[in-house]
Amino acid sequence: MNIQTADLCDANEGRVRIVMPMFRSYGGRRAFGGPIATLKVFEDNSLVRSALESPGEGRVLVVDGGGSLRCALVGDQLALLGVKNGWAGVIVYGCIRDSKAIGTMDIGAFALATHPLKSIKKGVGERDIPVTFGGVTFVPGHYVYADEDGVIVSEQALL
Repeated sequence: MNIQTADLCDANEGRVRIVMPMFRSYGGRRAFGGPIATLKVFEDNSLVRSALESPGEGRVLVVDGGGSLRCALVGDQLALLGVKNGWAGVIVYGCIRDSKAIGTMDIGAFALATHPLKSIKKGVGERDIPVTFGGVTFVPGHYVYADEDGVIVSEQALL
């Protein structure tokens, strides 16, 4: 899939929402996109694991981690689950860890930053609900596209 968010914005003016620039790319797949699946968690990655253990079918897991910079919500083991189960990528409004290893994997991974500390595991959070950050609401089933120029969201597939 050849994703260029700048071109998608030009071709779909007024039909895409642009996420404020805040993310860094850490995955081996530099450009990615697909239908959105969502999680809302805070410093607990239990639901992230269960989501990435399930069939991804080319979807992008959007994790609203509340913007926490105090621990990581995705590491190399979870990213590898995402690769094995067919996820196109993860976008984490929070931190990841094991960035060097994730950079070698065939998965997109955007996050605010890296952090070496793992999260707690209490199984707390919500899944498949609209989540809002970066000035955009991510709705399950809508589409997200990401590359080195940024992240955009659309109600329908653009590719």
